[in-house]
Amino acid sequence: MAIYAHEISNGDPVLTRIVDGDNVPWYKKRNLRILYLLLFPACMGVEMTSGFDSQLINTLQFAPPFLQCKYVLHFGDGYKDPGTDVYAIKPALLGIIGASYSLGGICAVPFAPSANQWFGRRWSIITGSLTMMVGGVLQACAQDVAMYIIARMILGFGIVFCIVSGSAMIGELAYPKERAIMTSLFNSSYFIGATIASAISLRTAGMTNSWAWRVPSVLQIVPSLFQLIFVCLLPESPRYLISKDRDDEAFEILAKYHAEGDRDSLFVRAEMAQIRRTIKTELEYARQSWWDMLKISGMRKRVYIAAMIGLFTQWSGNTLLSYYLSDILNMMGWTSVHAKTRINVSQNCWGLINGTIASLIVTRFPRRRMFLISLGGMLLVYIGLTTSIEQFILAKAQGKTDRLASILALFFIFAHSPMYNIGNNALTYTYLVELFPFAERAHGISVEQFFGRIAGFFSTSVNPIALKAITWKYFAVYVGWIAVEATCVYFFYPETHGRTLEELSFLFEDKSLADNVAREVEKQLYYDERPGKQAVTLLEESIL
Repeated sequence: MAIYAHEISNGDPVLTRIVDGDNVPWYKKRNLRILYLLLFPACMGVEMTSGFDSQLINTLQFAPPFLQCKYVLHFGDGYKDPGTDVYAIKPALLGIIGASYSLGGICAVPFAPSANQWFGRRWSIITGSLTMMVGGVLQACAQDVAMYIIARMILGFGIVFCIVSGSAMIGELAYPKERAIMTSLFNSSYFIGATIASAISLRTAGMTNSWAWRVPSVLQIVPSLFQLIFVCLLPESPRYLISKDRDDEAFEILAKYHAEGDRDSLFVRAEMAQIRRTIKTELEYARQSWWDMLKISGMRKRVYIAAMIGLFTQWSGNTLLSYYLSDILNMMGWTSVHAKTRINVSQNCWGLINGTIASLIVTRFPRRRMFLISLGGMLLVYIGLTTSIEQFILAKAQGKTDRLASILALFFIFAHSPMYNIGNNALTYTYLVELFPFAERAHGISVEQFFGRIAGFFSTSVNPIALKAITWKYFAVYVGWIAVEATCVYFFYPETHGRTLEELSFLFEDKSLADNVAREVEKQLYYDERPGKQAVTLLEESIL
């Protein structure tokens, strides 16, 4: 059944109206400014590791020592690409090396939500960061292919803990006015890691020994080290604390960061009431288990949407362009290491720029509209990319060089980045955090991670094999699939724009649940229960 924006109405958005009336920007609020500066390396920087990893596998394909048989790992084992007669990794093995990161993530999905609920967001991030650091060290010290693949699985295992906890923590700590932008920036940090990795390859690709791939592997632990250091300086999620009956601690955190230390703040008292009542209501209807995700109609809808988000973030042509750009550039006539490394760096810098701009802008608009614009743009891009590469290959078969087709194909590769980023990059975690209530938020993000890792494992395994087998026709497969994605978004994605997390908690449930929360907030706003204060409302007191 389709879920349209006009069908969603859950309670009176009392706090949203208060937040809209706050005209003081975040950078003029000292405590909030410090909070955001800490959130960047501790939480928003989590995706730097994913970006670094995708480019690690991509850029190492530019480095001859990673491919040739005479070095320690024997990745290529003397194999040469029949089309170019240069050293390469067999497509099946290359697919397994790339997919092992996603396989580790799949293994982590059953455990990440429990770690979040039992130990909190901070400890889950610490666990994931330590795990990734171990994986990075093992990857750099690998002595054979098996050890390298296992190290990558450990990295993939740790990243899921950090993504589930970090994205939730950003949404739960940020002031409601900036929450959507903060969660959107979470994904754009992917391009910071990708840009750094591709820039490193400018020097390491020219090395003639195993340090050509060991140096980038060592540097992959740096983002995790930042997370480990800065997360210790962050407070715990106030929603997690309230769920554990630690209301006083939660109140102090909200007062410090959402009201600049004003413990009598009207907003903070109403926010506490809303969070407390919402979590209490949620916990009455859910026991935070995987089974609960499927036995309630509203949660089944959320799980279905989270699964689609996970698939769409990996199957929109992005893994093909990020992991196997080297093979694609070969198909387009860009074969030199010098050209490939420069194109790769340029693409990632461009992704960082447009991804950050998208994160700062698109959250101001309805979510469904931006998802549909994103998918429509990617559909046109892949149609253009398919046609251009086809024309270049046909010309090459005739002994000619179609330079225009090659340049057009390169243009469409660069055009894919902003189209992807305004939807799947900028809105993925913003939408997930808004879609799931607190009690099931970690499970919901884990569902997205599970399907995303499954999709990533499949695509990174299949992409190099399919490219070798059917060349340009494989791009046409993505044209059809992106059209399917757009259809699913149109019919099944609800609108979540313009509400606080608690106002969205009962998006698919009985409207009376949301109304009960709204009444609790209004009680805090209009009736002061402090002794001797019943005659004056809090709202009147704030005016006086």
